[in-house]
Amino acid sequence: MLVLSVSSLKGGVGKTSVTLGLASAALSRGIPTLVVDMDPQADASTGLDVPVTTPADIADVLSAPKSKLVNQAITPSGWVEGKHGVLDVIPGSPRAAEFDRPSLSDRYLKRLREAIKRNGSKYRLVLIDCPPSLNGLTRAAWTASQRVLIVTEPGLFSVAAADRALRATDELRRRSAAKLQPLGIVVNRVRPSSREQSFRIQELKDMFGPLVLNPPLSERTVLQQAQGSARPIHEWPGKPAGELASAFDSILDRALRSMNVRGKGGTRDSSGTKTQEPNAEAPQETPKTPSLEPKAEAPKKPAGAPQKPADAPKKPAKKKAAKTGKEAKADKGSKPDTDAKTEKPKKKSKEPTQASDHNANSAGFDAMLSRKIESMKETKGHKPKH
Repeated sequence: MLVLSVSSLKGGVGKTSVTLGLASAALSRGIPTLVVDMDPQADASTGLDVPVTTPADIADVLSAPKSKLVNQAITPSGWVEGKHGVLDVIPGSPRAAEFDRPSLSDRYLKRLREAIKRNGSKYRLVLIDCPPSLNGLTRAAWTASQRVLIVTEPGLFSVAAADRALRATDELRRRSAAKLQPLGIVVNRVRPSSREQSFRIQELKDMFGPLVLNPPLSERTVLQQAQGSARPIHEWPGKPAGELASAFDSILDRALRSMNVRGKGGTRDSSGTKTQEPNAEAPQETPKTPSLEPKAEAPKKPAGAPQKPADAPKKPAKKKAAKTGKEAKADKGSKPDTDAKTEKPKKKSKEPTQASDHNANSAGFDAMLSRKIESMKETKGHKPKH
Protein backbone atom coordinates (compact mmCIF):
# COMPACT_ATOMS: atom_id res chain seq x y z
CA MET A 1 0.00 0.00 0.00
CA LEU A 2 1.23 3.46 -0.95
CA VAL A 3 0.25 6.44 1.21
CA LEU A 4 0.79 9.64 -0.78
CA SER A 5 0.27 13.17 0.52
CA VAL A 6 -0.54 15.88 -2.02
CA SER A 7 0.75 19.13 -0.55
CA SER A 8 1.49 22.76 -1.19
CA LEU A 9 2.52 25.50 1.20
CA LYS A 10 0.77 28.09 -0.97
CA GLY A 11 -2.94 28.21 -1.63
CA GLY A 12 -4.55 28.47 -5.04
CA VAL A 13 -2.08 26.29 -6.97
CA GLY A 14 -4.57 23.50 -7.76
CA LYS A 15 -3.49 21.00 -5.12
CA THR A 16 -6.97 19.51 -4.72
CA SER A 17 -7.36 19.30 -8.50
CA VAL A 18 -4.22 17.14 -8.62
CA THR A 19 -5.60 14.92 -5.85
CA LEU A 20 -8.83 14.42 -7.80
CA GLY A 21 -6.90 13.75 -11.01
CA LEU A 22 -4.85 11.02 -9.31
CA ALA A 23 -8.02 9.52 -7.82
CA SER A 24 -9.54 9.47 -11.30
CA ALA A 25 -6.45 7.74 -12.71
CA ALA A 26 -6.53 5.11 -9.95
CA LEU A 27 -10.25 4.46 -10.45
CA SER A 28 -9.79 4.03 -14.21
CA ARG A 29 -7.24 1.28 -13.50
CA GLY A 30 -9.25 -0.48 -10.82
CA ILE A 31 -6.83 0.33 -8.00
CA PRO A 32 -8.65 0.27 -4.63
CA THR A 33 -8.14 3.79 -3.31
CA LEU A 34 -8.91 5.77 -0.17
CA VAL A 35 -8.88 9.59 -0.26
CA VAL A 36 -8.37 11.34 3.09
CA ASP A 37 -9.53 14.96 3.03
CA MET A 38 -7.36 16.76 5.61
CA ASP A 39 -8.24 20.24 4.37
CA PRO A 40 -10.85 21.95 6.58
CA GLN A 41 -12.33 23.47 3.40
CA ALA A 42 -13.26 19.89 2.32
CA ASP A 43 -13.02 20.68 -1.41
CA ALA A 44 -11.82 17.17 -2.23
CA SER A 45 -14.89 15.70 -0.54
CA THR A 46 -17.12 17.92 -2.66
CA GLY A 47 -15.30 17.02 -5.87
CA LEU A 48 -15.59 13.30 -5.07
CA ASP A 49 -19.36 13.67 -4.68
CA VAL A 50 -19.51 12.78 -0.99
CA PRO A 51 -22.74 13.53 0.89
CA VAL A 52 -22.63 16.68 2.97
CA THR A 53 -23.70 14.81 6.10
CA THR A 54 -21.84 11.64 7.08
CA PRO A 55 -21.78 9.59 10.30
CA ALA A 56 -18.18 10.70 10.98
CA ASP A 57 -15.38 12.68 9.35
CA ILE A 58 -11.66 13.38 9.62
CA ALA A 59 -12.11 15.43 12.81
CA ASP A 60 -13.61 12.39 14.56
CA VAL A 61 -10.80 10.15 13.29
CA LEU A 62 -8.14 12.51 14.62
CA SER A 63 -9.94 12.73 17.96
CA ALA A 64 -10.11 8.96 18.48
CA PRO A 65 -8.77 6.68 15.72
CA LYS A 66 -10.72 3.60 16.79
CA SER A 67 -11.51 1.04 14.12
CA LYS A 68 -15.27 1.33 14.54
CA LEU A 69 -15.20 5.11 14.27
CA VAL A 70 -12.87 5.04 11.26
CA ASN A 71 -15.19 2.61 9.48
CA GLN A 72 -18.07 4.98 10.12
CA ALA A 73 -16.09 7.83 8.61
CA ILE A 74 -15.19 5.94 5.41
CA THR A 75 -17.74 6.83 2.73
CA PRO A 76 -17.93 5.63 -0.91
CA SER A 77 -17.35 8.29 -3.54
CA GLY A 78 -20.22 9.19 -5.83
CA TRP A 79 -17.88 8.44 -8.75
CA VAL A 80 -18.35 4.68 -8.25
CA GLU A 81 -22.13 4.71 -8.09
CA GLY A 82 -23.38 1.98 -10.40
CA LYS A 83 -19.82 1.01 -11.37
CA HIS A 84 -17.20 -1.50 -10.38
CA GLY A 85 -14.30 -0.20 -8.40
CA VAL A 86 -13.31 0.97 -4.93
CA LEU A 87 -12.91 4.68 -4.25
CA ASP A 88 -13.66 5.62 -0.65
CA VAL A 89 -13.32 8.92 1.18
CA ILE A 90 -12.75 10.07 4.75
CA PRO A 91 -14.54 13.41 4.40
CA GLY A 92 -13.04 16.69 5.47
CA SER A 93 -14.58 18.91 8.10
CA PRO A 94 -14.23 22.52 9.30
CA ARG A 95 -13.88 21.04 12.78
CA ALA A 96 -10.49 19.64 11.74
CA ALA A 97 -9.10 23.18 11.96
CA GLU A 98 -8.69 22.75 15.71
CA PHE A 99 -5.86 20.29 14.96
CA ASP A 100 -4.15 22.65 12.53
CA ARG A 101 -1.90 24.32 15.07
CA PRO A 102 1.90 24.54 14.95
CA SER A 103 2.45 22.80 18.28
CA LEU A 104 0.39 19.66 17.69
CA SER A 105 1.72 16.91 19.96
CA ASP A 106 3.24 13.70 18.64
CA ARG A 107 0.29 11.75 19.98
CA TYR A 108 -2.06 13.53 17.57
CA LEU A 109 0.46 13.51 14.74
CA LYS A 110 0.45 9.69 14.77
CA ARG A 111 -3.31 9.18 14.91
CA LEU A 112 -3.94 9.29 11.18
CA ARG A 113 -1.15 6.77 10.64
CA GLU A 114 -2.75 4.49 13.23
CA ALA A 115 -6.16 4.80 11.57
CA ILE A 116 -4.80 3.93 8.13
CA LYS A 117 -2.84 1.01 9.54
CA ARG A 118 -5.91 -0.44 11.25
CA ASN A 119 -8.49 0.14 8.53
CA GLY A 120 -6.56 0.44 5.28
CA SER A 121 -5.84 -3.21 4.49
CA LYS A 122 -8.22 -3.35 1.50
CA TYR A 123 -6.63 -0.37 -0.26
CA ARG A 124 -3.61 -0.26 -2.53
CA LEU A 125 -3.43 3.52 -2.61
CA VAL A 126 -4.20 6.21 -0.03
CA LEU A 127 -4.27 9.83 -1.23
CA ILE A 128 -4.20 12.58 1.43
CA ASP A 129 -5.29 16.05 0.38
CA CYS A 130 -3.39 18.39 2.73
CA PRO A 131 -4.23 21.97 3.69
CA PRO A 132 -2.01 24.72 2.22
CA SER A 133 0.04 25.20 5.38
CA LEU A 134 2.77 23.56 7.43
CA ASN A 135 0.87 23.16 10.67
CA GLY A 136 -0.50 20.16 12.53
CA LEU A 137 -2.77 18.72 9.82
CA THR A 138 -0.07 18.68 7.14
CA ARG A 139 2.51 17.23 9.51
CA ALA A 140 0.02 14.55 10.61
CA ALA A 141 -0.55 13.66 6.94
CA TRP A 142 3.19 13.50 6.25
CA THR A 143 3.74 11.34 9.33
CA ALA A 144 1.26 8.83 7.89
CA SER A 145 2.77 8.95 4.38
CA GLN A 146 5.63 7.33 2.51
CA ARG A 147 5.68 9.87 -0.32
CA VAL A 148 4.88 13.57 -0.68
CA LEU A 149 3.88 15.18 -3.98
CA ILE A 150 4.48 18.94 -4.03
CA VAL A 151 2.14 20.96 -6.25
CA THR A 152 3.25 24.35 -7.50
CA GLU A 153 2.60 26.94 -10.17
CA PRO A 154 5.28 28.45 -12.41
CA GLY A 155 5.48 31.67 -10.40
CA LEU A 156 8.05 33.29 -8.12
CA PHE A 157 6.20 32.75 -4.83
CA SER A 158 5.15 29.21 -5.70
CA VAL A 159 8.77 28.27 -6.44
CA ALA A 160 9.80 29.53 -3.01
CA ALA A 161 6.92 27.58 -1.41
CA ALA A 162 8.06 24.38 -3.13
CA ASP A 163 11.53 24.88 -1.72
CA ARG A 164 10.12 25.32 1.80
CA ALA A 165 7.98 22.21 1.41
CA LEU A 166 10.93 20.05 0.39
CA ARG A 167 13.03 21.35 3.27
CA ALA A 168 10.20 20.67 5.71
CA THR A 169 9.77 17.16 4.32
CA ASP A 170 13.43 16.40 4.91
CA GLU A 171 13.28 17.81 8.44
CA LEU A 172 10.25 15.71 9.39
CA ARG A 173 11.81 12.60 7.84
CA ARG A 174 14.94 12.98 9.96
CA ARG A 175 12.93 13.65 13.08
CA SER A 176 9.96 11.26 13.15
CA ALA A 177 8.99 9.88 9.70
CA ALA A 178 11.87 7.72 8.49
CA LYS A 179 9.94 6.36 5.47
CA LEU A 180 8.93 9.77 4.15
CA GLN A 181 10.41 10.74 0.77
CA PRO A 182 9.49 13.42 -1.78
CA LEU A 183 7.88 11.93 -4.87
CA GLY A 184 8.52 15.09 -6.84
CA ILE A 185 7.17 18.48 -7.84
CA VAL A 186 4.30 18.74 -10.29
CA VAL A 187 3.94 22.08 -12.07
CA ASN A 188 0.26 22.90 -12.45
CA ARG A 189 -1.73 25.44 -14.47
CA VAL A 190 0.92 25.95 -17.10
CA ARG A 191 0.33 28.29 -20.04
CA PRO A 192 2.84 27.28 -22.73
CA SER A 193 2.68 30.71 -24.38
CA SER A 194 3.85 32.53 -21.24
CA ARG A 195 7.55 33.45 -21.24
CA GLU A 196 7.47 34.19 -17.53
CA GLN A 197 6.12 30.72 -16.78
CA SER A 198 8.68 29.10 -19.07
CA PHE A 199 11.41 30.94 -17.16
CA ARG A 200 10.02 29.78 -13.80
CA ILE A 201 9.75 26.17 -14.97
CA GLN A 202 13.38 26.23 -16.03
CA GLU A 203 14.23 27.79 -12.68
CA LEU A 204 12.51 24.88 -10.94
CA LYS A 205 14.46 22.38 -13.03
CA ASP A 206 17.72 24.15 -12.25
CA MET A 207 16.94 24.09 -8.53
CA PHE A 208 15.43 20.62 -8.12
CA GLY A 209 16.56 18.65 -11.18
CA PRO A 210 14.76 15.32 -11.69
CA LEU A 211 12.31 16.05 -8.86
CA VAL A 212 10.38 18.22 -11.34
CA LEU A 213 7.93 15.79 -12.93
CA ASN A 214 7.07 15.62 -16.60
CA PRO A 215 4.79 16.44 -18.21
CA PRO A 216 3.56 19.63 -16.52
CA LEU A 217 -0.20 20.05 -16.17
CA SER A 218 -1.58 22.59 -18.61
CA GLU A 219 -4.33 24.99 -17.60
CA ARG A 220 -7.51 23.60 -19.14
CA THR A 221 -11.11 24.61 -18.60
CA VAL A 222 -12.22 20.99 -18.97
CA LEU A 223 -10.73 20.24 -15.55
CA GLN A 224 -12.97 22.81 -13.89
CA GLN A 225 -15.92 21.52 -15.90
CA ALA A 226 -15.34 17.94 -14.78
CA GLN A 227 -14.89 18.98 -11.16
CA GLY A 228 -17.98 21.18 -11.31
CA SER A 229 -19.95 18.15 -12.45
CA ALA A 230 -18.32 15.95 -9.77
CA ARG A 231 -17.06 13.55 -12.44
CA PRO A 232 -13.60 12.03 -12.98
CA ILE A 233 -11.47 13.61 -15.69
CA HIS A 234 -10.91 10.18 -17.27
CA GLU A 235 -14.61 10.03 -18.13
CA TRP A 236 -14.85 13.55 -19.54
CA PRO A 237 -15.09 13.64 -23.35
CA GLY A 238 -12.76 15.49 -25.67
CA LYS A 239 -9.08 15.59 -26.57
CA PRO A 240 -8.06 18.17 -23.91
CA ALA A 241 -9.54 15.98 -21.19
CA GLY A 242 -7.73 12.97 -22.61
CA GLU A 243 -4.41 14.82 -22.54
CA LEU A 244 -4.92 15.78 -18.90
CA ALA A 245 -5.94 12.23 -18.04
CA SER A 246 -2.74 10.94 -19.65
CA ALA A 247 -0.69 13.42 -17.60
CA PHE A 248 -2.30 12.20 -14.37
CA ASP A 249 -1.61 8.62 -15.46
CA SER A 250 2.06 9.53 -15.79
CA ILE A 251 2.21 10.97 -12.26
CA LEU A 252 0.40 7.94 -10.86
CA ASP A 253 2.84 5.65 -12.67
CA ARG A 254 5.77 7.30 -10.96
CA ALA A 255 4.06 7.05 -7.58
CA LEU A 256 3.27 3.35 -7.98
CA ARG A 257 6.75 2.52 -9.24
CA SER A 258 8.29 4.28 -6.25
CA MET A 259 6.65 1.73 -3.93
CA ASN A 260 6.20 -1.19 -6.37
CA VAL A 261 2.42 -1.13 -5.91
CA ARG A 262 0.20 -3.33 -8.05
CA GLY A 263 -3.25 -2.60 -9.38
CA LYS A 264 -5.62 -3.87 -12.04
CA GLY A 265 -4.82 -2.90 -15.59
CA GLY A 266 -2.37 -0.18 -14.69
CA THR A 267 0.17 -1.61 -12.34
CA ARG A 268 3.87 -1.14 -12.46
CA ASP A 269 6.24 -3.57 -10.87
CA SER A 270 9.49 -5.40 -11.50
CA SER A 271 7.70 -8.01 -13.61
CA GLY A 272 6.50 -5.54 -16.24
CA THR A 273 3.59 -3.29 -17.11
CA LYS A 274 0.04 -3.72 -18.25
CA THR A 275 -0.94 -0.29 -19.51
CA GLN A 276 -1.03 1.58 -22.77
CA GLU A 277 0.14 4.96 -21.48
CA PRO A 278 2.61 6.89 -23.60
CA ASN A 279 4.89 7.18 -20.61
CA ALA A 280 5.45 3.44 -20.61
CA GLU A 281 8.92 4.33 -21.83
CA ALA A 282 9.85 5.53 -18.35
CA PRO A 283 10.01 2.08 -16.72
CA GLN A 284 11.90 0.85 -19.74
CA GLU A 285 14.77 3.09 -18.73
CA THR A 286 15.38 1.09 -15.58
CA PRO A 287 16.22 -2.13 -17.44
CA LYS A 288 19.08 -0.19 -19.03
CA THR A 289 20.94 -0.32 -15.76
CA PRO A 290 21.73 -4.05 -16.08
CA SER A 291 23.57 -3.16 -19.30
CA LEU A 292 26.10 -1.45 -17.09
CA GLU A 293 26.94 -4.74 -15.42
CA PRO A 294 28.74 -6.23 -18.45
CA LYS A 295 30.79 -3.06 -18.53
CA ALA A 296 31.63 -3.65 -14.91
CA GLU A 297 32.96 -7.08 -15.92
CA ALA A 298 35.27 -5.48 -18.48
CA PRO A 299 37.82 -4.51 -15.82
CA LYS A 300 38.23 -8.22 -15.13
CA LYS A 301 39.98 -8.59 -18.48
CA PRO A 302 42.53 -5.92 -17.71
CA ALA A 303 42.89 -7.55 -14.33
CA GLY A 304 43.79 -10.80 -16.09
CA ALA A 305 46.20 -9.09 -18.47
CA PRO A 306 48.81 -8.41 -15.83
CA GLN A 307 48.63 -12.07 -14.84
CA LYS A 308 49.64 -13.21 -18.33
CA PRO A 309 52.71 -11.02 -18.39
CA ALA A 310 53.57 -12.88 -15.21
CA ASP A 311 54.36 -15.83 -17.50
CA ALA A 312 56.41 -13.57 -19.77
CA PRO A 313 58.85 -12.75 -16.96
CA LYS A 314 60.65 -15.93 -17.91
CA LYS A 315 63.09 -13.60 -19.69
CA PRO A 316 63.14 -11.03 -16.89
CA ALA A 317 63.76 -13.99 -14.58
CA LYS A 318 67.16 -14.31 -16.23
CA LYS A 319 67.89 -10.71 -15.41
CA LYS A 320 66.80 -11.29 -11.86
CA ALA A 321 68.99 -14.38 -11.82
CA ALA A 322 71.84 -12.21 -13.09
CA LYS A 323 71.28 -9.78 -10.26
CA THR A 324 71.08 -12.55 -7.75
CA GLY A 325 74.21 -13.99 -9.32
CA LYS A 326 76.18 -11.07 -7.88
CA GLU A 327 74.85 -11.89 -4.51
CA ALA A 328 75.45 -15.56 -5.18
CA LYS A 329 79.17 -14.84 -5.69
CA ALA A 330 79.24 -12.92 -2.45
CA ASP A 331 77.23 -15.58 -0.67
CA LYS A 332 77.47 -19.04 -2.26
CA GLY A 333 74.43 -20.21 -0.35
CA SER A 334 72.11 -17.82 -2.16
CA LYS A 335 72.52 -19.46 -5.59
CA PRO A 336 70.64 -22.64 -4.79
CA ASP A 337 67.82 -20.47 -3.44
CA THR A 338 67.34 -18.73 -6.79
CA ASP A 339 67.52 -22.07 -8.58
CA ALA A 340 64.92 -23.42 -6.18
CA LYS A 341 62.55 -20.60 -7.06
CA THR A 342 62.81 -21.48 -10.77
CA GLU A 343 62.74 -25.27 -10.54
CA LYS A 344 61.01 -25.75 -13.91
CA PRO A 345 63.41 -23.68 -16.05
CA LYS A 346 66.36 -24.95 -13.97
CA LYS A 347 67.71 -27.42 -16.53
CA LYS A 348 67.39 -25.04 -19.47
CA SER A 349 68.34 -21.76 -17.85
CA LYS A 350 71.15 -22.88 -15.55
CA GLU A 351 73.92 -23.29 -18.18
CA PRO A 352 72.85 -20.44 -20.46
CA THR A 353 72.76 -18.00 -17.59
CA GLN A 354 76.24 -18.96 -16.44
CA ALA A 355 77.65 -18.66 -19.99
CA SER A 356 75.84 -15.52 -20.93
CA ASP A 357 76.38 -13.83 -17.60
CA HIS A 358 80.09 -14.74 -17.34
CA ASN A 359 81.20 -11.58 -19.12
CA ALA A 360 78.56 -9.54 -17.37
CA ASN A 361 79.80 -10.70 -13.96
CA SER A 362 83.53 -10.39 -14.73
CA ALA A 363 83.46 -6.81 -13.57
CA GLY A 364 81.96 -8.03 -10.31
CA PHE A 365 84.79 -10.54 -9.88
CA ASP A 366 87.42 -7.85 -10.53
CA ALA A 367 85.81 -5.62 -7.95
CA MET A 368 85.78 -8.40 -5.41
CA LEU A 369 89.43 -9.27 -6.12
CA SER A 370 90.52 -5.65 -5.81
CA ARG A 371 88.77 -5.43 -2.45
CA LYS A 372 90.54 -8.56 -1.23
CA ILE A 373 93.91 -7.24 -2.40
CA GLU A 374 93.36 -3.96 -0.59
CA SER A 375 92.34 -5.79 2.56
CA MET A 376 95.47 -7.96 2.34
CA LYS A 377 97.66 -4.86 2.01
CA GLU A 378 96.05 -3.34 5.05
CA THR A 379 96.57 -6.50 7.09
CA LYS A 380 100.20 -6.71 5.98
CA GLY A 381 100.71 -3.09 6.94
CA HIS A 382 99.48 -3.82 10.45
CA LYS A 383 101.71 -6.85 11.09
CA PRO A 384 105.08 -4.99 11.34
CA LYS A 385 103.65 -2.82 14.08
CA HIS A 386 103.00 -5.91 16.11
